[in-house]
Amino acid sequence: MAPQDTVQTLQEKLAYEQKLVQLANRIHAAKSLDSIFIELQDEILELLDADRMTLYAVDHEKKELYSKFLALDTVKEIRVPINEQSIAGYVALSRETVNIADAYNKAELTRISQLLAFDSSWDKKTGFRTRQVLATPILAENKNVLGVIQLLNKKAGTRFAKEDEASAARIAKTLGIAFHNQYQLAQKRPTKFDYLLAQHRISQEELNTAIAEARRKQTDVESILMDQYKVPKAEIGTSLSTFYKCPFVEFDDKILIPPDLMKNLKLEYLKKTFWVPLRREEDAVVVLVDNPQDLQKIDSITQLLPQQKIRYAVGLRRDILQFIGAASGEYAPKDSIANIIGDLKAEETAETAEEMAGAEVDENDSIIVRLANQLIVDAYKARASDIHIEPYGPQKDTVIRYRIDGSCTEYQKIPATYRRAVVARLKIMSQLDIAERRKPQDGKIKFRMPDREIELRVATIPTAGGNEDVVMRILAASEPIPVDKLGMTERNLRELKKIAEKPYGLILCVGPTGSGKTTTLHSVLGYINKPDRKIWTAEDPVEITQYGLRQLQVQPKIGLTFAAAMRAFLRADPDVIMVGEMRDAETAATGIEASLTGHLVFSTLHTNSAPETVVRLLDMDMDPFNFADALLGILAQRLVKRICAGCKEAYHPSRDEYDELARAYDEEKFQKIAKYDDSFVLYRGKGCPSCGNTGYRGRAGIHELLIASDEIKKVIQTKARVADLLARAKEEGMTTLVQDGILKSLGGLTDFRQVKAVAIK
Repeated sequence: MAPQDTVQTLQEKLAYEQKLVQLANRIHAAKSLDSIFIELQDEILELLDADRMTLYAVDHEKKELYSKFLALDTVKEIRVPINEQSIAGYVALSRETVNIADAYNKAELTRISQLLAFDSSWDKKTGFRTRQVLATPILAENKNVLGVIQLLNKKAGTRFAKEDEASAARIAKTLGIAFHNQYQLAQKRPTKFDYLLAQHRISQEELNTAIAEARRKQTDVESILMDQYKVPKAEIGTSLSTFYKCPFVEFDDKILIPPDLMKNLKLEYLKKTFWVPLRREEDAVVVLVDNPQDLQKIDSITQLLPQQKIRYAVGLRRDILQFIGAASGEYAPKDSIANIIGDLKAEETAETAEEMAGAEVDENDSIIVRLANQLIVDAYKARASDIHIEPYGPQKDTVIRYRIDGSCTEYQKIPATYRRAVVARLKIMSQLDIAERRKPQDGKIKFRMPDREIELRVATIPTAGGNEDVVMRILAASEPIPVDKLGMTERNLRELKKIAEKPYGLILCVGPTGSGKTTTLHSVLGYINKPDRKIWTAEDPVEITQYGLRQLQVQPKIGLTFAAAMRAFLRADPDVIMVGEMRDAETAATGIEASLTGHLVFSTLHTNSAPETVVRLLDMDMDPFNFADALLGILAQRLVKRICAGCKEAYHPSRDEYDELARAYDEEKFQKIAKYDDSFVLYRGKGCPSCGNTGYRGRAGIHELLIASDEIKKVIQTKARVADLLARAKEEGMTTLVQDGILKSLGGLTDFRQVKAVAIK
């Protein structure tokens, strides 16, 4: 061979190898099997010098080979069984290469397999004449067959040569890796956007485009989905929460990060790594992070928050940056608490320790005024019932807590230097003596909100270290709730309406402080509040106002007690009297006397249950005969946390949980209400931004209504024990607080844990 022929041959081999490498790269870069089927056929044909090619993949479920091809802009599919009756099927079954010189030569086919046949229908349909066939299996590394590459008609020569078999085998090996990767992708692990795909909020193609766009813009995919594809943030949150198996938290300016959590953390580092400590929750710190599965990030968080148990929540990067900005005062509005605290700290840093020792902060300082006002505004917005100001001395921050839905939560900490100024400011607002720090004081604040006026009942209490605590109860004047909306059972509502329509008698509403007694009484008064009835009320304070009621606020300091108010009412032509509380024997006796002389009397008592109320009044030396005659009914009630409607889910409880409910209710009666089977469900809150990830939002009442029937009156007259009264009332249809709570947990209003917390001794 001449030297120039050798050089030319080497150049051809080199060009061929380069084409082979380029083809391999194209195969590996393909996004799907479809693109390999349709887009790469011409390149493979050119390389292997064949007229036609069919590329098959294996459908393992159906035990078939399938291929896709483009026909008039439509992707069509052909399928071949994996068996010895076709060339491609035989190759898939045997995992061997087949090289046939003449497809129509039956003897040649029979030498390969007795069952092998050539299907000439395609030739007849298209006019194409098949001569040579080279079919090679596409195998995975473990030798499992993934497909077949079938070539028809060698362009130059009478049959496919050994070199062609080697080239087809090399391409088949590359295809084997690509097919394996595509199968892995098809059976991939869950991704954080699977929920959005399943709900058809976006298509896979849109998601792929969004991922590419996010990579190009150096941003997160979630932002692209929200901004360009208008996917709601809540749905992205659900998708992230489902994938990471932790709560999703979005930015809320009412969520305030405790300053001590941020104390040793650099803001720039938090912004760069997208995480922030959010709050304390029981025995752990809740950390908001963009990827709770990033092990490197989780390790860093653990090191920066040592000796802390950490619970993770997932959030969007933009929301995490807003939380960080709010914590630093960077994004906070001028009147936000974060900004005010930031101003306080800046002022505190600016003054030296010597200066601070020589001068107290003035309670009329503009920052202190802003702080006191903002505490009240934020508490009202957060649906808080009480605000607690708790100073801990000159070296420790003053803690501010809110009571929301019956539970206290830490709201903010303010520098210790300002503890007395804040307390003094609140005392000025409630017209108390700011010089008197040795004894408790109580007063009121009328506070003007942008859209309404609210009233706060203020109590100051001296505490250790010469400090004063302040507790403020928010009394937001409101309209009464209609009695039908109190959430009573059908029996309780019917019987309560019936006794409220009586012309005279005594109706009591009992329960601990803050159990909603006043709200319930006003609802009942609203039911009977008609122009033909004169209704007087004595309250401390007047929280709910109603048109048609004449309402008086008692003032014990000047002798205007509940008993004095009732005596005054009896001279003012009443039909109905409501007295805020029967605190003493005089008030109770006056109330019973009024009910016996033709008036309908409502009142409250601090007792645990309806039967216990009877015994309490008898122990106050009430005449059992007069009391029995006067009594119409006693409603005991509690407030339980309501399951958040935004994240409520049904679940099938364990047998132990069912048995616990049955024992608490009455096993025999409970069996008639609910049986334990696959359809038995209870409800719980998963936790969502709306409820602060507690699973609860708002409160609902549970009730126990004892109706004073003739039989009950006889039992009262004999001064019977609580157990006897309870047994008799149950026989007459009374459901106890626990039973009513269980019925409401079955209905999904609350859960048994809340019922136990308020109603089981």
